[in-house]
Amino acid sequence: MTSIGFDRRRFLKTTVRAGAFLFAAQIVPGTVLGRAGAIAPSERIVLGGIGIGNRGSYVLGCFLHEPDVQFVAVADVKAARRKAVKQMADSRYGNQDCVTYRDFRELLARPDIDAVLIATGPNWHATASMLAAKAGKDVYCEKPCTKTIFESLALAETFRHTGRVFQAGTQRRSLPNFAFAIELARRGRLGKLQTLHAHPGGLDPKMSGWAPAEPEPDKEEVDWDLYLGPAAWRPFNRRLLDGFNFEKGGGMVGGGCLEWGSHCVDLCQWANDADNTSAVEYEPKNGQLHAKYANGVRLVMRNDGWLPLGSCPVRFEGDSGWVETADNGDIVASDPVLLTGKGPKISGYPADFHVRNFLDCVKSRGQTRANADVACNSHITCHAANIALFLGRKVVYDPVKHEFPGDDEANRLRSEALREPWRV
Repeated sequence: MTSIGFDRRRFLKTTVRAGAFLFAAQIVPGTVLGRAGAIAPSERIVLGGIGIGNRGSYVLGCFLHEPDVQFVAVADVKAARRKAVKQMADSRYGNQDCVTYRDFRELLARPDIDAVLIATGPNWHATASMLAAKAGKDVYCEKPCTKTIFESLALAETFRHTGRVFQAGTQRRSLPNFAFAIELARRGRLGKLQTLHAHPGGLDPKMSGWAPAEPEPDKEEVDWDLYLGPAAWRPFNRRLLDGFNFEKGGGMVGGGCLEWGSHCVDLCQWANDADNTSAVEYEPKNGQLHAKYANGVRLVMRNDGWLPLGSCPVRFEGDSGWVETADNGDIVASDPVLLTGKGPKISGYPADFHVRNFLDCVKSRGQTRANADVACNSHITCHAANIALFLGRKVVYDPVKHEFPGDDEANRLRSEALREPWRV
């Protein structure tokens, strides 16, 4: 052995080191290796959050309950929210590891983060989602996901081009009562589909206004410039920071058909097998918005006349039956026989199932239930409806060319300028 440089003393040292290594390997906790039902670190989805307020905190809670998620960072323009979300995450994991950022671009630059939850105001949803996709992140984005028709198209194209996974926060796509009612429509159980009814949450689209100017806080407390982001500038006003205030969105996100519409119209699109298209005609009539698809199926957006089944109601009518459901989980149909086989009632529109669908698709690289193409087309139907309401007249939309043929007034409303330096 000495002839090849391996004497007895070196042999003994090497043997001791090897034994120590093997002993150490034997006492590594099984949870690290994914034993005893635990998820190995290599199998966990590393998640960051952007703009986590009231709604975002609820959805983040759904993510935190999933054993294969590790939430590591939050970016928010408000110091109070950064602190609250850090406390939420650190309490969940029993450590102090959650990192906070004022500028979400720092979060997106982290190579260890796989996916992001975006729950900012509507002014940021599309732009932040596209920047996240270009940074290699999968995205769960609260709705409304876009402010304009052009933003909808850009969102879909970005996720097709990057190959990232996208889930719009239209969680009713993952709830059993809505899915059951939709299957009745799609499988012909109601006969030939005639009319879809959606609750829009309002029929009064408004352009963004200005609130009275107030002294602007320190940037570390509230970064007002970053809060506005791509939306048109307006002076600071603290009441714009709280609640689901559409003023910060710009354009015609406020009121109109996009709030509940991004849920209810989305469900009607699914019922009509129209996830790859949008309605082609839109007309305000008697306090309602009437639309029609190329296959002849009508869509009525109305606020009144619903059964007492809770928020976000939809109704599907065929030539031989109808079904209606909403957020309390009940389903009512023209014939009780239609309800044979429905599952147990789940009320309160929880997001857990939708979050789980997103996480499964992050792992499989499959399409989510509310992927970017689905969200694009359902949002375009809402945007086109808002344009008809704003103009106070009928408009015709071409879902192939994505234009209102020969209608310059309507075509100008398909997009809006973004404030410098933001781009889509």
